[in-house]
Amino acid sequence: MPVKPTLSFENLEVAFASKSNAELRKMYLIFATLNNNLISDLGIGLANLAFKLKLPVKGIMKKTMFGHFCGGETIAESIKACQKLAKYGVESILDLSVEGKGDEESFDQTTEEIRQTMVESSKVNYMPFGVFKTTGLGDYHVMMKIQADEKLTASEEIAFARTKGRVDLLCKTAHDLGLKILVDAEESWFQNVIDDLAYEAMEKYNTERCVVYNTYQMYRHDSLARLKKAHEVTQHSGYILGVKTVRGAYMEKERDRAGEMNYPSPIQPDKGSTDQDYDAALKYCVENKKDIWLVSGSHNENSNLLLTELMNLYQIPANSDHIYFSQLYGMSDTISFNLAKAGYRVVKYVPYGPVEKVMPYLTRRASENTSIAGQSSREFEQIRREMKRRKSQ
Repeated sequence: MPVKPTLSFENLEVAFASKSNAELRKMYLIFATLNNNLISDLGIGLANLAFKLKLPVKGIMKKTMFGHFCGGETIAESIKACQKLAKYGVESILDLSVEGKGDEESFDQTTEEIRQTMVESSKVNYMPFGVFKTTGLGDYHVMMKIQADEKLTASEEIAFARTKGRVDLLCKTAHDLGLKILVDAEESWFQNVIDDLAYEAMEKYNTERCVVYNTYQMYRHDSLARLKKAHEVTQHSGYILGVKTVRGAYMEKERDRAGEMNYPSPIQPDKGSTDQDYDAALKYCVENKKDIWLVSGSHNENSNLLLTELMNLYQIPANSDHIYFSQLYGMSDTISFNLAKAGYRVVKYVPYGPVEKVMPYLTRRASENTSIAGQSSREFEQIRREMKRRKSQ
């Protein structure tokens, strides 16, 4: 029987090794703000208003919220952040976090920008993934009609063909450059269309190694069954299933829409059910390691520890590229850096884009930190303890 690994996320010296005392103090102030819902909401609201009024707040944002949760405004700026992470064994995924205008020109621009992130990523050994949201490449209204089994107009048929072409271009780019690519999950009312595009790309590019990964939001009560069904299909079709597991990002929106339109909510009844299915998905993927390659996107300490134990049980080396652990830049460094120190493959999503255009992303991060039970409080307390430890030396 393999020996159970001894891994702790309490080593703050490892977690914050990349941070200077000044950077740690800045983090302290940021999470102190996020820890107060009223101040956090007010600050984000004022920042959004300032950008609308074209007030000169960009410099302040770059030194505070933006600077902490984003790599930079450009690919070149963000690579510097990735280089710093790489010194501590943490790999990176450049993530364009700009919401486009939703027209064909915008979709083409987004596609080209993401392609460029992969070209730059292929030049180094610490940026193994590309990533995209399908709604950045094509009109989600068309995807909604397809999922609802409604007939498309001639122009919509052409538009969707372009969307498919952009998805294929990015997946082919990842394949040709020796990278991997993640297809982000989105809202349930057009997720089936995204799934189909991802599986079509897997069948084309996942024959010899895992290039394309689809994302499963485990707060949906049907996600575990969908993952297992996808595995059954790949077994018959002979390609590798790339899986990224997350708890999810659209829960309130999903519940509200289900209530408004009077259909059964796709959301789990409670957080415990989500956690249970998330961990069951990890177990299923590791048990089927010959057919499934996994990226576990989680800020949950228990799930991350469980995955290390499963890897040990099924004798998967810590540095295997079959399994990656993933967290967001600026969050859960105690998890990311301690996993990397122990030899596991860890990737941080590193968002980037012009400050004013990344505000929707920062708004979500602020909301997430205050809504996830204890998230900002834990981060704040860990930073406080590390500052105290350093002072006592």
